[in-house]
Amino acid sequence: MSEAPGLRRRIEEAARRLTAAGFERPYAGMILGSGLDQLAERIEGPRVLPFGEIPHFPVSTVAHHRGELIQGTFAGRPVLVMKGRVHAYEGYSLQEVTFPVRVMRALGAEALVLTSAVGGLHPLYREGDIVAVVDHINLMGDNPLIGPNDDALGPRFPDMSEPYDRGLVELAVGAALKEGVALHRGVFAAVPGPNLETRAEYRFLRAIGADIVGMSMVPENLVAVHAGLKVLGLAVVTDLCFPDALRPADIGRILEVAARAQPALNRIIERVLLHAGRAR
Repeated sequence: MSEAPGLRRRIEEAARRLTAAGFERPYAGMILGSGLDQLAERIEGPRVLPFGEIPHFPVSTVAHHRGELIQGTFAGRPVLVMKGRVHAYEGYSLQEVTFPVRVMRALGAEALVLTSAVGGLHPLYREGDIVAVVDHINLMGDNPLIGPNDDALGPRFPDMSEPYDRGLVELAVGAALKEGVALHRGVFAAVPGPNLETRAEYRFLRAIGADIVGMSMVPENLVAVHAGLKVLGLAVVTDLCFPDALRPADIGRILEVAARAQPALNRIIERVLLHAGRAR
């Protein structure tokens, strides 16, 4: 059996488990990044399943990624929320990393909200700033779409001229304006990790046009676009990556900065969901 039909079978098995547990069709899926999972506490009427209880779901091995799938209502819209995510640096393939996105689509999701804690490369960015991702650079050395393609899941050659939905980005910009929150638009560079980058690597990333750098989001975006989902990417700058003023990374401080930015981030997402797709 080829990998493509096998993937579809695994998706269907995971979706059946969630349906049996009472999970309903979501409007949007959400994947909450490092230190950015407070939004999960605001889900109304939550149903919760640990990743380990869902067939074929990868299980997070990172301490600050809880590893729960939550279904409920946020901003009046049905949502399916991953409290924590998995990464390639944990030893998972990108196909495994992005499997939850496939399941969200199978359950009926139309949109995907991705959040991530990132390093800031742009000289005008400061710790705690929020960035709406408008484009990305994949430097992970891999792609979750490599291998046999199942046309039932998406096209062999998905178009990436608009990887992050312009309409959702504009909604986020408008939401930030109403909330009095500064929101940048930036380009995300994805690297495999788990080490942070050297001074020379930061200079390289900035030179090729990256504004922020992280170890996630891009694989999930690729699969979401392949599956026909509209994607909104929101990143929080948790540390500054300026080569000539570089300080050692402090994970505790990174999580602290992420926690401070969460209320504003959550208000932006709430406003976006309140207005997204209402004219359908």
